[in-house]
Amino acid sequence: MPNEMKTNVLLILMTACLTQVASAQDEEDFPALPRARFRSGQQVLDAFAPISAKTSNSIVEVNVNEDTVALGAVVDATGLVLTKASEIRKGKLTCWLASGKEVEAKLLAFDDDNDVALIRVKADGLKPIQWATNKIAEGQWAVTQGLANTPQAVGVISTMPHRIRAQRAIIGVQWSRFTKRPTVGELVPGYGAEEAGVKPGDVILAVDGTTVTDPRQVVEILRDFRDGQTVQMRFERNEKEFEANIKLTAPKPDDPLHFAIAEDRDERVNGDVSMRYEGFEQALEHDTVLEPWQCGGPLVNLDGQAIGLNIARANRFATYALPAPLAQQILASLRKKAEHPPSDDR
Repeated sequence: MPNEMKTNVLLILMTACLTQVASAQDEEDFPALPRARFRSGQQVLDAFAPISAKTSNSIVEVNVNEDTVALGAVVDATGLVLTKASEIRKGKLTCWLASGKEVEAKLLAFDDDNDVALIRVKADGLKPIQWATNKIAEGQWAVTQGLANTPQAVGVISTMPHRIRAQRAIIGVQWSRFTKRPTVGELVPGYGAEEAGVKPGDVILAVDGTTVTDPRQVVEILRDFRDGQTVQMRFERNEKEFEANIKLTAPKPDDPLHFAIAEDRDERVNGDVSMRYEGFEQALEHDTVLEPWQCGGPLVNLDGQAIGLNIARANRFATYALPAPLAQQILASLRKKAEHPPSDDR
């Protein structure tokens, strides 16, 4: 073998050896984190086991027709439980306890604005959740507990309580291009305005008691209404005024209007989200990755005290929780409502 070729082969071998050494050093300097030590890995969850010991008897799994649909927070030793209302559909309502027992449950009342339901479980020995009194802070630990000996998941508070606007719902009108006033140009078939008898040429004078003079004002006010809600509006037609109650509807996925007003709700990106994940007047945000059925129960701090009530998996980055003070206000209101059967027959 010529000397030049020997030299080249030697250089190649030396380079390969150095590369292997460098790779080994890189692996030593930057070792891969074992899956068990991921934030929701078993070793990490095991570290929060003392919190589970404090809170598991304060939580139930809510079932409808034997399917687990949500978690619930025990708020009274007599069996009162707060949970997520929109997940409770018509059917046989039961709850699983930390003891491994399944018990009957009954819907007492619900708060549509905040998507919270009050139910009663028939069981003894339940331990009411303790509400936190200290102020929350961004970056603090947030633990979602279930019935197991370790939490369902852990995360941190990412955003302080703030308003979450509702999914866009519409009354079904297109504006006239020939005037700056909020004048109906065309009606979208099948939506609330058509059903309420609104006609092209009608001018909107007021929405929900607020006088309007511009289409943008109408749109902004209607953004505060959710799918299925009704808004009172005042119109002018042929120099005469009249009022109409109009139902708002969120366009279905197969409706062309759905794409026209869509706002980053692609589940391929967001993952499996809650049935209702928008339209909360006040919610804190944390980065815990939860399944929709893991909402409805308490979000607790390192002392095992509830800093909020998990209310929605919003996307792959965020879960919303109603702050503890608001959850307690809702509980007080629902206790009063529970004196009378709910009008909804879910």
